[in-house]
Amino acid sequence: MAKAAKPLRILILGGTAFLGPEVVAAAKARGHTLTLSNRGKTRPDLFPDIEALRGNRYPERDEGLKALEGRTWDVVVDNSGCYPRTVKASAELLGPHVKQYIYISSISPCKEGAPPNSDESIAVAVIDDPAAETMGEGSKNYGGLKALCEQAAEAAMPGRVTNIRPGFIVGPGDWSGRFNYWPLRAREGGEMLGPGAPDNPIQWIDVRDLAEWIVKCAEDQTMGVFIATGPKSSGTIGQIIDSSISAAKAVSPHTVDTHVTWAPADFLKD
Repeated sequence: MAKAAKPLRILILGGTAFLGPEVVAAAKARGHTLTLSNRGKTRPDLFPDIEALRGNRYPERDEGLKALEGRTWDVVVDNSGCYPRTVKASAELLGPHVKQYIYISSISPCKEGAPPNSDESIAVAVIDDPAAETMGEGSKNYGGLKALCEQAAEAAMPGRVTNIRPGFIVGPGDWSGRFNYWPLRAREGGEMLGPGAPDNPIQWIDVRDLAEWIVKCAEDQTMGVFIATGPKSSGTIGQIIDSSISAAKAVSPHTVDTHVTWAPADFLKD
């Protein structure tokens, strides 16, 4: 990958879970200087050659945000903010000392689950208790809290925020099991349960593509709200499962033939 024309100083809040390491890799490949700020709980030895500032998103816990005081960066990438109070605290502290705040949100703030052909103008989800600091039963507060986090960042740094709303993020390091389940299950062979119908549409984004695009937004100082998902023409769950079966057979030729039984979504939910 070619080096960036102008190296940046990038602060990443988090950086050691799923998306973070790929952002680090993409930024390093472009020649940028990185600093990570986190609690040091998740894989603290992952990047021994990168400056690490220990602290906590909650100002009142441990050392809070003290390690960030008096420091200057070009860009902040916040991929660990889940509650508006903590995003507000970091954005207000860093606002006078950075040019751009990139907040990694989610497609979940899109009201009613982002129906087909939605764009960034869609209304956002709301939450009964804006001060809530729990995701609630079944993560019912997640979308509303992410929307409030976006708003908190923008209020602290008007016109200098990039709110990115990824859809399903897939690829190396995916801990969720949402996508890697399928090739692993296909490798087992036999009858496999398929959700809904094979032509049900679905979109996703590879974590490496998302990371490179986040770095590009930093280099270009691109501001605004962006839904980050693809492909442009939706794929289907049937394509994903068929591809998983083909991949499983290629890796494990001895795999017993896999066949799919499709079950209605309402049945599976019940």
